[in-house]
Order: sequence, then C-alpha cells, then structure tokens
Amino acid sequence: MHDLDKALADIVAIRSQIARDTTFRGFGAATVAATGGVALATACGQVLWLGDPMARPGLFFGVWIAAALLAFAMIGVEAVRRSRRLHSGLGDAMVWSAIEVFLPAAGAGACLALVIARFAPEAVWMLPGLWQVLVGLGLFAAARMLPRAVQGVGAWYLLAGLAVLAVSAEGHALSPWTMGLPFAVGQAWLALVLRGAGGPDGDL
Repeated sequence: MHDLDKALADIVAIRSQIARDTTFRGFGAATVAATGGVALATACGQVLWLGDPMARPGLFFGVWIAAALLAFAMIGVEAVRRSRRLHSGLGDAMVWSAIEVFLPAAGAGACLALVIARFAPEAVWMLPGLWQVLVGLGLFAAARMLPRAVQGVGAWYLLAGLAVLAVSAEGHALSPWTMGLPFAVGQAWLALVLRGAGGPDGDL
C-alpha cells in the first residue's frame, strides 16, 4: 500500500512538473484582443459620462475593477475550454499552473488598492501606473509558459506604468486614458504575439 501511495504521489509530481514546463496554449488571440477592446470602451465611457474622476474616485476604480473582472472571466472561460481541448489530460493542471503564475501580481494589485484606499486616499492617482507595472511583472513571470515574445509585452506594461506615474505625478490626477490606452495597446500586442506563435486563432 505504501508503494502504491508513493507511485501515485510520483505521478502527480511528474504531471505537475510537465504542466509547469509545457507551453500553455489556453489563451486565444481573439479573446485577448477583445479584453483590450473592453479597456478602450471603458475609458471612452468614463470620458463621456463620469466627469472628473477625482471627484468620484470610488466610481472610477469600481468601473475599472468591473472591467477587469469581465476580462478575467472572458480569458478564464476560454482558457479552461481550450486547455482541455489542446492539452488533453493535462488541461486542468495547465490552468492551475497559469493561475499560480498570475495570482501573485493580481493579489498584490488588489492589496495595493485596499491599502491606498484605506490609509492613503490622497495617493489613489498612483494606482493606474502601479497596476500596469504589476501586469508587466506578471507577464515576465509567465514568459516560461508562454511565447518568449510575451516579454516584450511585459516591458510595454512596465514602461507604460512608469510613464503613467510620471505624467500623473504633477497634478495627482486620474484620467480614463491612463488606464484605457496602455491596456488596449498591451492586450492588442499580446494578441498579436499569440496569433504569430500559433496561427490565426492563437493555437500555439
């Protein structure tokens, strides 16, 4: 019985290692590009209807958090579907491996928002830039399981986040464009990377 348990544990460990070392094929180019469209549409909507974001920062960030959750849901649903089709028996393990890569950056972004909102509300103007930096770091971390060209997209988000922090520092202002444009460009670039690596539908 002990040998059987050890053998099963070894199989699980081997499957997990294979999942970590295999290129993840669950992200489709069209869906990733669509999330960039969500960012651009959110920015346009806020410009038209929100007015001054600094007057209602809670609403400003609430709308962006909702947009981010929508984007995560779009990518997540497709990732599960595609990974089960393209990775066969390793599908679920590959999805969990991808979650493990992106979760630290996502968690850090959520914690930053909570801490700044609670203890330093005057610094909320920094959140757009900080979130973009974290997305860039998440993509750098994911480069081992995605096409290497993803590092270029990670560099874009990192530099865009730093630029947003520099531009916003003078007036400590919030702008829908400092969120919408970097994410629209970044997601479009990521979609092109996936498409180039795996054909028109992003199948790697």
